[in-house]
Amino acid sequence: MSNSAPIGFAEIASSMQLENGGYRASIPDNWRQGRTCYGGLTAGLAVAAAELSYENLPPLRSVNVNFVGPVTGDPLFTPKLLRQGRNVTMIEVIATVGDDVVGTVTCAFGTARESDLNVEYTTTPARAPEDCEPFTPPQMADFVPKFFHRFETQLIGGGRPMSGKDEGYIRAWSRHHDPASREGTASFVTLSDVLPPAAMPMFKKMGPVSSMTFLLNILDDAPITKDGWWQVESRQTAARGGYSTQVMRFYDYQGRLVAEGLQSVTIFI
Repeated sequence: MSNSAPIGFAEIASSMQLENGGYRASIPDNWRQGRTCYGGLTAGLAVAAAELSYENLPPLRSVNVNFVGPVTGDPLFTPKLLRQGRNVTMIEVIATVGDDVVGTVTCAFGTARESDLNVEYTTTPARAPEDCEPFTPPQMADFVPKFFHRFETQLIGGGRPMSGKDEGYIRAWSRHHDPASREGTASFVTLSDVLPPAAMPMFKKMGPVSSMTFLLNILDDAPITKDGWWQVESRQTAARGGYSTQVMRFYDYQGRLVAEGLQSVTIFI
């Protein structure tokens, strides 16, 4: 499959097959990252499997992802209901390849309630996506992970990987390349891991990195934005001993905060 006609997230999710109480997903080669698959795809398909397994779920409020091992084959996503309360339903999804657990995803679904507390957060204005440079310069297109071509990503500020910056910070626009994959909470979760680790702009040479855990809190009942464009901001807060921690924020087209994440990344440099 060429980059001009990619298989989108929506097609992958809709083609999952029921198997042994779970859902088997077929991972196209162009969604892979080295010997594993793109971590955001693992998380998004786990959410999709939970939504397929249990009807009438309230909106997704939080996702806690553990990237246990490389997704070397087509994973089976097996959801398990942990608790269904009056307001919150907790579902754990185990991703396996053969006998190996490759990921665990805990999803918290919660109903909206009337509340006296309503606090909004907005970011500073950004240039429109079409006025920003591509995150990946054309001459570097063959050197980025395959999955990155499944998204359109434009650089707003901060740095690209290995640019020797003084801080680990990236701010970008991003959306699914496939228009059919730009709506739905599972699609949003899939996009949430799109940027390289925030530490990488500080690198002066290439070195392996790997996401280890990812917590994503979602504020809106159904995340939606103009033309599928999300503003993604990732900032490294500290790094030592080969591990980096970063805070990630996701804004809609108008700059309104929709979700916030915290990620732990292993660094081999």
